[in-house]
Amino acid sequence: MGDTAVKQESAEIERRLLSLCEQLPHGITDQIIQNDMPHLDSQQRASAINRLLSQGKLDLLRNSSGLLYRMKDTQVTSKVRGADNQEKLVYQIIEDVGNKGIWSRDIRFKSNLPLTDVNKILKSLESKKLIKAVKSVAAAKKKVYMLYNVEPDRSVTGGAWYSDQDFEAEFVEVLNQQCFKFLMQKAELAQEGKQSPLLQRSSSFASSHEVWKYISELGISKVELSMEDVETILNTLIYDGKVEMTIIAAKEGTVGCVDGQMKLFRAVGPLLLPSGLVRTPCGVCPVFQDCCDGGDVSPTTCVYIREWMEF
Repeated sequence: MGDTAVKQESAEIERRLLSLCEQLPHGITDQIIQNDMPHLDSQQRASAINRLLSQGKLDLLRNSSGLLYRMKDTQVTSKVRGADNQEKLVYQIIEDVGNKGIWSRDIRFKSNLPLTDVNKILKSLESKKLIKAVKSVAAAKKKVYMLYNVEPDRSVTGGAWYSDQDFEAEFVEVLNQQCFKFLMQKAELAQEGKQSPLLQRSSSFASSHEVWKYISELGISKVELSMEDVETILNTLIYDGKVEMTIIAAKEGTVGCVDGQMKLFRAVGPLLLPSGLVRTPCGVCPVFQDCCDGGDVSPTTCVYIREWMEF
């Protein structure tokens, strides 16, 4: 075979590889190349891939199944102008994960670069304000990396229930009480009305949108709560046996309607009233076994007993 024929064949192989990368933008493996071009031997494949890599037309990554070849994004090149190929590769890996972020260990695995090089590149990209490191609530001592202008996903920040990786238990409790208070008021208004029992029950329900609107108007939250956040609180009230939920069909476009359905909630009373002992401080006291006259824990000096008696 003459040199011209060899060059033509090589060019055709390269065009086919680029075409495969366009069809599979997430990348192609050696197995995909072999299945598409079974007539090529390993040396021909390697030569064609190396030429495309050297020309800057492909990126070399690595995943759980091995090496991965992907079309180089020209937009990434313009964003990280002046950076070397390794920086561009790391930038693209971080861009691909979106707002969920990625650990430095996973970047090393996908880029096939040494950890020391990955850390240097991350610091360089951070200094250029192209990426940022965000602490994840899933692992307090680890950081995930994402593009500088991307808003982190709720799974990373913890959403409205976390502040600086700390769970806002008091805030959740206040929301819990206010949601239940709104539903109780709704139920009381329904009972006051002179309606049939069935209508009373129906009018005691409130949609999650109504509860969300009530909480929003109270202004007790420093962050903007979504309907999903409010439904999370309502679900905790269901687990506590204070609220019940029903789902009804609703017209598309109705406020609070999702996929033709709407969730309704109402306050309910306990099936069984707690016993008298449980209502007293002694019934829930964690040091009840140590309580005795003249001891460090004593009924005569217990502030909780005194407050309960005064109440």
